[in-house]
Amino acid sequence: MRGYRGIKYTLFVCCYIFWVASAVLIAVGIYAKIAKEKDAVDTLTADPALLLIVVGSLMLTITFFGCFGALRNASALLKLFSGILLAIFLLQITAGVLGFLYSDLVLERTEQLMKKAIVRYRDDMDLENVIDFIQKKFQCCGVESYKDWHHNVYFQCEETNPSLEACGVPFSCCKRNKTETVFNTMCGYETQSMEEAEAKEDVFIIGCLDNIVHWGKKNLRLVGGMTIGLLCLELCMICLASAQLSRIKKINKKKELLSLRNSYRQQR
Repeated sequence: MRGYRGIKYTLFVCCYIFWVASAVLIAVGIYAKIAKEKDAVDTLTADPALLLIVVGSLMLTITFFGCFGALRNASALLKLFSGILLAIFLLQITAGVLGFLYSDLVLERTEQLMKKAIVRYRDDMDLENVIDFIQKKFQCCGVESYKDWHHNVYFQCEETNPSLEACGVPFSCCKRNKTETVFNTMCGYETQSMEEAEAKEDVFIIGCLDNIVHWGKKNLRLVGGMTIGLLCLELCMICLASAQLSRIKKINKKKELLSLRNSYRQQR
């Protein structure tokens, strides 16, 4: 009986932690959605706030099945929870294998998405913050090079472009001097019109895609460890749900046998 309670409450606590985390994701996503402009882009690939809401909602629904099913010994909910989690587990493994086998295609698709994000840089505040964070973190600029910013209407290097940022790059591309107290946000001014040798004095000229891939290869153990850890956690929760289901079946069988014995005794 103690083992059964241990399984039950361990599953409940795990699901409850993820349930709270999913609620936080939804709250942050809704706050970001309300705070931004009304004409902002509303697509999953270009709107991080919408992505947070969708992912958070899915997590909330799945973990609710696990929480309520574990606490109330609801076989139907536990079956649904373990089934969805198993499907996600298999999809993740399949995606990992396909990503490894077709790595060139994955990189090509990632490059396309990143270039679309550059085009929509000023359309969405959250997307702008994400791109700025990536460029600062990985010390890069654009997708393949700093000249990718030509595809953005504000940074387009054309004589007819009235923007003050024409032929420039975002401030997140700039190399910051440790001694300066006030950061110049116009440090990327007309950088695209410069040669690489001249531009690299002020900004990062290497694209973010290469730097991210290099970081992934360099930190392969960390990335692999986190992925395996997540998969093991999912597998553990599936096993806990299956163990509780098995225990519920045994208890129900015992109750049925006991009721049959009682009814047989009464008939005699």
